[in-house]
Amino acid sequence: MAVAPDDLLLAAVKSQAAVDAARRDQPTIPVPSASPWPTIDPAAYYGLAGDLVHTIAPHTEADPIALLMQALIFFGNALNRGPHTVAEADRHATVENATFVGETAKARKGTSAGRLRRIFEFADPEWATQKIASGLSSGEGLVWCVRDPIFKWEARKGKKGEEPGEPALVMVDPGVDDKRLLVLEEEFANLLVVMTREGNNVSPIIRQAWDGKTLQTLTKNSPAKATGAHVSIVGHITTPELRKLLSKTQAANGFGNRFLWLMVRRSKELPEGGALHTVDLEPLVRRLQVALTFARTVGEVKRDGYARGLWCEVYHDLSASLPGMLGAVTARAEAHTMRLSMLYALMDQAREVGEVHLRAALALWSYCLDSARYVFGEARLGDTVADEILAALRGSPQGLTRTQIRDLFRRHTTEGAIVVALGELQAAGLARCEHRATRGRPVEVWVAVRVECPTLVHPDREVGADDDKETTS
Repeated sequence: MAVAPDDLLLAAVKSQAAVDAARRDQPTIPVPSASPWPTIDPAAYYGLAGDLVHTIAPHTEADPIALLMQALIFFGNALNRGPHTVAEADRHATVENATFVGETAKARKGTSAGRLRRIFEFADPEWATQKIASGLSSGEGLVWCVRDPIFKWEARKGKKGEEPGEPALVMVDPGVDDKRLLVLEEEFANLLVVMTREGNNVSPIIRQAWDGKTLQTLTKNSPAKATGAHVSIVGHITTPELRKLLSKTQAANGFGNRFLWLMVRRSKELPEGGALHTVDLEPLVRRLQVALTFARTVGEVKRDGYARGLWCEVYHDLSASLPGMLGAVTARAEAHTMRLSMLYALMDQAREVGEVHLRAALALWSYCLDSARYVFGEARLGDTVADEILAALRGSPQGLTRTQIRDLFRRHTTEGAIVVALGELQAAGLARCEHRATRGRPVEVWVAVRVECPTLVHPDREVGADDDKETTS
């Protein structure tokens, strides 16, 4: 049965249960997962970002989640380096990275960016037309897009018959004044592939950019560097590609946890497309322009008293360690939540993060956490040998001997690789070694350990509760 656009919109923004019902007949990603498809708390659709979704959703097959996340990322990247939040000694700007994970073509991952880009073209035409790029493949290429002026010492030529003058510092490239850059990578799998090539330095440059550090490569033929770069990345990838290509090394070195991972799929079928061109976008564009102008005047963004109380309650869960690849790609939960809450606040023209902004950020982070759980499972290390052993152990409640484990690989894997894999499983708390008595020598048996991974649950307090809390930082 076809769903009326208005009804679907109401479901997408206010009732996730209704969204799931509307999607029931839609094809799902044909990849088995021990975790259910993630659901979103409607609190995430707060404020201007939610209103952008509210306006666009009836006219696109894109997932409302993709619209919401990109609305926040686009807004944050269109700002400058002024607004920021601080955690201990770390300065967090309004940039974020996100990768949408879904079925090839059917998930409508790229459609959402096009719809939002049209609105931002009216609100900030310079950014929307000049500061969005694609084709990221090297660290040098990324640095070059936001480079500082380049100077070079050159000897002054003397007149005929005279000695050359003293060397002078000459500008050979004016650099880039506007350091904002949004990279849209619809083939994120290609980026993961090139990262594995010897000498490719795109991974450390991306990590430096998210951290707000000076971007510079130690390559003799690439003298460029970039200070104050304001870089965000949005990628698209399928679930099988992500599981295959995001290696344990990339997860462990911090590349994976500098991205938000979100499962997306087509929200509905629109055989004749939407009719966004018939919608009066002027009020929304005006609100967006006002919010951008306001946010560019803001410096440090702190939490108010209510938000600080909620932050103290959820901080333990946010900072909890999770095992395997799941833990590796979600290790920066606190930082991502801080950045998201700051974006919600700035879009609300607020100089402080309020409780409602933090609740919206927590709802969106919870979806990202559940998406990562859906992709990587609760006990995947990213090492093919270790993961295969763990799968076999989970299928053998009585455990497996070392000989049985070796036979899993038909003796095509070295004993050393198996020993390393077992050590990793034991260190991660996913497997244990038992020595069981026999009539002869004790036998070594490996058994899977069931790990309960907590789900982030933030307290159900009323916004504005605890009126007597202090509001000073």
